[in-house]
Amino acid sequence: MSTTGPRTLAPRTETSWRRRRLDPGAPRGLRLTLAVAAAFLMLAPFTSLALLVLGAWPPLHRLDTSVTGALHDHALDHPGWVRLMAVWTDVFAPMPLRAAALALVIWLVRRDARRLALWVVVTMVLGGLLGPLLKLLVGRNRPELLEPVARAAGYAFPSGHALNAALAAGVLLVVFLPFARRPAQRAALWATALLIAALTGASRVALGVHWTSDVIGGWLLGTAVLAATAAGFTIWRHTSPVARPLSHREPAPPRR
Repeated sequence: MSTTGPRTLAPRTETSWRRRRLDPGAPRGLRLTLAVAAAFLMLAPFTSLALLVLGAWPPLHRLDTSVTGALHDHALDHPGWVRLMAVWTDVFAPMPLRAAALALVIWLVRRDARRLALWVVVTMVLGGLLGPLLKLLVGRNRPELLEPVARAAGYAFPSGHALNAALAAGVLLVVFLPFARRPAQRAALWATALLIAALTGASRVALGVHWTSDVIGGWLLGTAVLAATAAGFTIWRHTSPVARPLSHREPAPPRR
């Protein structure tokens, strides 16, 4: 009676990422390069913006106060607009988005997409931890208005709503774009993701609970986190050994 040899783990023999980083024929290396570049390109302006906020740069302060003042005047004259913005900001607040991400993770695990599920968890958790930490480090106060239409607790920069909306939008695209076969479906996904991120951030300024630069900072940080975790998981997938079957059977042991 013959037996087959055990399945072994053998590392894949591929050219290094250093050679594949800009090769269109090696999509993984190219994706990793683009993800690292995107993380840097988003993190650099976020850091610059945070330094301007810390330094109370006068042009930025004037921009923030002028936009907040104009939107606050509009809100006082249009209570229906305030109600719409309040509903939107509550529906797409960080906690509902995290609950939706948890449901998505469960769905991915059931579909045996565990690595993608783990990426969603790491992305949402990392962003959720960085936001409050940076708020404490920057320590920026929220707008103080004479007749506020909404209130929020804690520090302002970066906006947690904008940060988590950007994370959720990125997760939506990464998970569901592969299922969108038609251009119209892909366009609808992109439009939905951009609408969630843009309107959630804008609602915070419209309600007078954040400065414009807080929201921009949240968007930049969220995009940087998405790119960084995507790059990290691309490296992990590249370096993980892959099980592959032996090309031949081992000889059967002799009969006695």
